[in-house]
Amino acid sequence: MAVSVKGVLVSRIYGRGRGAVIGATDFLADFKRVDIDKALSELTKEGTIERIIPGVYYYPEYNELLKQKLSPQIEKVAEVIARKFKWDIQPTGNTALNYFQLSTQVPANYEYLSDGPNREYKVAGQKVTFKHTKMADVKLKYMESKLLVQAIKALSREQITQSEINKLKKRFHAKTLKKIKKDTANVTGWVRDVILKICKDTADG
Repeated sequence: MAVSVKGVLVSRIYGRGRGAVIGATDFLADFKRVDIDKALSELTKEGTIERIIPGVYYYPEYNELLKQKLSPQIEKVAEVIARKFKWDIQPTGNTALNYFQLSTQVPANYEYLSDGPNREYKVAGQKVTFKHTKMADVKLKYMESKLLVQAIKALSREQITQSEINKLKKRFHAKTLKKIKKDTANVTGWVRDVILKICKDTADG
């Protein structure tokens, strides 16, 4: 294995910042899989990254106040797993509500709908389930868009309030809201209306 492969991977991992979840397949455009696997294995042994499941790794984030490592964000793990297997996925309503802390239930199982096979993984003590289904909804590019659409649907048109709209707006940076607004352009009906309210006052461009 060329030493440069490990060096490039370290640089790219650092560039993504603490809390990043990385897939071995993310680097296939530039390197051979055998060299990628060897580099990631060495970085794991050195403690730079942690292996979540085969081919999926975590660059640990730390809470300086508590002086402890944080668990990886489940939605980031789900995204990398989907990329690994080339699945199209979207969170279920309950998973989206838990992500935005709009549910009082403690999540024991994070569920995603998928055009791939039924699969189940254990991630940081949590169960992550992918359920095969026909993906009939508008395909969205970003996980943030998928989470937002599913959370809005789960809240329902009749029950969503301005307070919840404000809470959802606060969960995103302005740049992310611009990205979501563009990504959800083909989402129709009342869901799109709510998204526009959440994105209100966000500059275009």
